[in-house]
Amino acid sequence: MKIESVEAILGRVGSRNQLLVKVVTECGIIGWGESGLSNREYAVMGAIKHFSQFLKGKDAKQIGRIWQELYRSHYFEGGRVITAAISAIDIALYDILGKKLNVPVYQLLGGRQRDNIPCFACCYTEADPDKLDDLVKESKALIALGWTTIRVIPSRFDDLTTFEPQESITRTARCLNELRKILGPDITLGIDYHHRLSVAETASFCQRLAPDTLDFIEEPIRNESPEAYKTLRTMTNIPFAIGEEFSSKWAAKPYIEQGLTQYLRIDVCNIGGITEAVKVSGWAEAHYIDVMPHNPLGPVCTAATNHFAVALPNFSLMETHQGPFSPFGAHDDKLFPQQHKLEGNKFIVPDVPGLGVEVNEAEFRKSTPIEVEAPHLSKRDGSHTNW
Repeated sequence: MKIESVEAILGRVGSRNQLLVKVVTECGIIGWGESGLSNREYAVMGAIKHFSQFLKGKDAKQIGRIWQELYRSHYFEGGRVITAAISAIDIALYDILGKKLNVPVYQLLGGRQRDNIPCFACCYTEADPDKLDDLVKESKALIALGWTTIRVIPSRFDDLTTFEPQESITRTARCLNELRKILGPDITLGIDYHHRLSVAETASFCQRLAPDTLDFIEEPIRNESPEAYKTLRTMTNIPFAIGEEFSSKWAAKPYIEQGLTQYLRIDVCNIGGITEAVKVSGWAEAHYIDVMPHNPLGPVCTAATNHFAVALPNFSLMETHQGPFSPFGAHDDKLFPQQHKLEGNKFIVPDVPGLGVEVNEAEFRKSTPIEVEAPHLSKRDGSHTNW
């Protein structure tokens, strides 16, 4: 079962671009993968073009061996561009093998560990005192639909030009303290700070929260320095959810071995595909760390992440943007006539060969990608800060 071609295809789905990778074998089986490096898709497409030259003629069944060749076949190994490209190809190869053997991908990973995949709900209203009524309305609507875990975004998150951390943490803490009082103790509540804070700012934010307000804080600071997270870990008892930026087992290593995260946010489309995700999650299991996958993209990413999660012993909750208030439109039925559908607040992985996703390739190729650049944020003094 030799590889005939590898192609990256960029298209617009809803309000965002999606970068798919199509791998075709000489016997006609097509596998689909997705890259997770949003807003830098052209860089990933360049890496895939390089890879496609020597992948032709390789045995598509040798997924682990191909992974090693993709990672090791150049002097400057690794990095997020390279591993995002590897991720997409790796996922496509699992799709192909599942189709060849007529089994779902999760059977290639040891079979189901659970009947369904529980998810957390994303709130899209900022946690700001001026928006508290809207946030309560959105949260209560989710709770009424059966959601028991809700993740919010901080105050000032939607400003596309300016982010002043001190203003954000002050207003966000005030809002969350009130939100917890209103929702009561039974709802699990988290926040994604999108690595916009410093160690001191994160500590200040956590100290402003009433006890038992938050159940987890996601990505409060950037992940380049495990030492910074080690310092921060001593300054708050709120569990951390870290890891969506990791692009290898080596990036995850100190966070797992030093207990710097309590929920590991593996991104199958960035860390190196299913192959690398399985390795890292096993490492986390040995340290009693549960995996809370990062799943912000389209149907191929969702399917790959679901197969990974359903076969995972140390799974916590799945991120999804198929919820009732999602503004993204990333799971377009016209472009993806077969895909994994959210059922209430959970996924049930379909028992079909491969990933269980069909792509309307002709329509996807006609979906002209948008020219997009992530916001370049500044503080009020004019200095640049993290998006």
